[in-house]
Amino acid sequence: MTILPKMPKLKKPVKFKTSVKHQEHKAEYQKCIADLIDHESVQQMEGFRHHYRTNCLAHSLNVSYFSYRICRFCNMDYRSAARGALLHDLFLYDWRETDLEEGRHAFVHPRIALQNATDVSELNDIEQDIVLKHMWPLTPHMPSFKESLVVCMMDKYCTTLELGFGQRRPLPSANLISMMDQMDERSA
Repeated sequence: MTILPKMPKLKKPVKFKTSVKHQEHKAEYQKCIADLIDHESVQQMEGFRHHYRTNCLAHSLNVSYFSYRICRFCNMDYRSAARGALLHDLFLYDWRETDLEEGRHAFVHPRIALQNATDVSELNDIEQDIVLKHMWPLTPHMPSFKESLVVCMMDKYCTTLELGFGQRRPLPSANLISMMDQMDERSA
């Protein structure tokens, strides 16, 4: 068991200057998801606890933003990655309390999320693949697009941070995006 050093408590929150480039990234990301984020079904995700203290909408936004940034950096279809990732857990039930006839939540929720996502918006092939295959390798079908694989990995990464593995306690979900903001500032 590794014992992590105790982090000093800060008296005042640390503020970072926001670069123009970072503001452009955020604005572009918001344009990618603008038609989805205010949809009633997407907003309902906020009412379902997902990982520890993180609700389903916050988790999906974390995965979406990280996927957007990586796909944009790698010259992939970042718009589809952002949109598919936002919708990847659009199952709209408490998985801890709901018994599904089709099987266990981990194995069937991608199909439920895809069905709900197609009610929210028309999805392209990449977005559909992202929603349907984000649970790989737990589910048998491997992602067909590189953007799907990025979202699949970011889903696991964000879940790990939200559950607090490797830390004394989980990160509040809002800290994931601010963590990305801080990384931007250091590289600028």
